[in-house]
Amino acid sequence: MPKGNDKRPRQASGEGRRGMTQISMRKRIWGWWAFDWASQPYHTLLVTFVFAPFFAAVAADYYLTQGLADEAAKAQAQTVWSMCLTITGLMIGLGGPFLGALADISGRKLPWIMVFSLMYITGAWGLWFMDPGGSNLWWMLISFGFGFIGAEFALIFVNAQLPSLGNKEDVGTISGTGFAIGYLGGVIALFLMLTLFVEQGNGKTLIGIDPILGLDAETREGTRAAGPLTAIWFALFIITYFRWVRDDAITGARGRFGDAIRSVGRAVRSLRHRASLTGYLISSMLYRDALNGLYAFGGIYARLVLGWEITLIGVFGIIAVISSALFSWLGGLADRRFGPKPVITTAILILTTVCFLVVNMSRDQFFGLSLAEGSGLPDAVFFACGVLIGGFGGILQAASRSLMVRHTTPENATEAFGLYGLSGRATAFLAPALIGIATTLTGSARLGIAPVILLFIIGLIVLRWVNAEGDQS
Repeated sequence: MPKGNDKRPRQASGEGRRGMTQISMRKRIWGWWAFDWASQPYHTLLVTFVFAPFFAAVAADYYLTQGLADEAAKAQAQTVWSMCLTITGLMIGLGGPFLGALADISGRKLPWIMVFSLMYITGAWGLWFMDPGGSNLWWMLISFGFGFIGAEFALIFVNAQLPSLGNKEDVGTISGTGFAIGYLGGVIALFLMLTLFVEQGNGKTLIGIDPILGLDAETREGTRAAGPLTAIWFALFIITYFRWVRDDAITGARGRFGDAIRSVGRAVRSLRHRASLTGYLISSMLYRDALNGLYAFGGIYARLVLGWEITLIGVFGIIAVISSALFSWLGGLADRRFGPKPVITTAILILTTVCFLVVNMSRDQFFGLSLAEGSGLPDAVFFACGVLIGGFGGILQAASRSLMVRHTTPENATEAFGLYGLSGRATAFLAPALIGIATTLTGSARLGIAPVILLFIIGLIVLRWVNAEGDQS
């Protein structure tokens, strides 16, 4: 792994140089943004606002038929979902750095991204086959996990291209704009799902029509179409990314797994000499895990605790994702002016406060005070929380990507972002696992969210030891 002060770029091969001269930097940046636009619906539709609460509802009903009481069935449904995210998180965290090192050795990222894109499409499409009766819960978790692993691995490799798109002052704005564009794509996809596909209790969509394409509301085909729609969206819009983004540092070397293991070993050993990077990886590991837990269980909380229909969760999602797009763009501007670290600190403080509100609220009480039957206060508060979760969650992700750029160089970017992915995924099991444990111990889906607060706080404390300018300046 190159030392922190070694900024000499590797020479691109003839193929890489031709790609760079034929495609302007402006197009490369737009192509890079196209990945965020194409990939975001997996997180918006499947991880958070449509498939996750649909799965939770199906699983809870299934466990009711198996003899569990209502709250126990809901807790079991949340526990099963957390188990899926725990296992996939471990696989992503352990595999990311080594695959990244292989890509850095050869300089080729695009072939890997193509493979991960196929995993994304296959896993998303497979969700169409979910049985609303709950007979194939485990197969659906496997399909979801397969696509999710593809989406996250692809993101690691795409993030590694960010350092080559601008200097450290520019990448904050580029990163924030990318997230804003991605969230805009996510909200459009979610709007299409709610208005044209997802059935309400009366079998109609949000605008009062039958699900389009003759989909059967009785068997929830409209809701299940979230998988195929996500796959088609990605396959269509990823074309722009592959047209305008090229590998720009092809070495001609053949990557071997043994070489990758040694490279990652050197990178890990070098962390003892890079206190700022080490502190940042630990800090981001904790607060990004907390954010992912908040995203993954937000829709489930709305379904199991507040009893929202999926269409209402979708409306909540539209508001949250619109705020994500706007705040991510504004966060990019703040990053450029103040740097990423103050932006990250502010975002964590806001999100911690939001989590505290959510944990202390249910359908019938607010911070221990009983609410009148049918009170709309929990709904109003959670909608406000959605704006803050979406907005400051987007800011946190964009600024975190920017701060990582200040701790790496273009020539080792994929390996470095593999470590960044490892730090974000090595404990990606932690939030789901802690949520699962807390849910099981308390028997409450609401109190099960509490561990997220602790992860945010510890991550914020460790962030104090991170150099705001990184260790590559």
